[in-house]
Amino acid sequence: MSQTKGTRPQWHRQQSRHFSESFKQDKVKEIECKLTTVNQVSRQHGVSRTAVYKWLDKYSVNNGRKARLIVEPMSDSSKIDALQARIRELERIIGQKQIELEFKDKMIDLAEEQYQVDIKKKLGSKLSDGLSPDKTNTVGQ
Repeated sequence: MSQTKGTRPQWHRQQSRHFSESFKQDKVKEIECKLTTVNQVSRQHGVSRTAVYKWLDKYSVNNGRKARLIVEPMSDSSKIDALQARIRELERIIGQKQIELEFKDKMIDLAEEQYQVDIKKKLGSKLSDGLSPDKTNTVGQ
């Protein structure tokens, strides 16, 4: 830019150049193969970096963009959904165990009727012998 006293600045307009499509594609390939950089192409051929980036966008195999993997932390709503699913699963398991327990109790009742034996009383006394608080543990004394 040249300026004289009392006059407006004069802008020197750069002459626009036109490059062939094959030239642009060759330069894009060189940049992609890491043989040269955007800055080097810009300086060597008197082209703005913006123009070179436009070439990259237009002629690049991957359109000048690299795929990015964005990992988001689990949001509150997805945490709540996961916890609610876990609760449902645990409630289902408890229900199954309750059915099994009731089935076994019914089988014991039927066996007691069939064989006239008090199975629950015998089973309860055997379990309580080792666990009753009034008996002292004499093992090792």
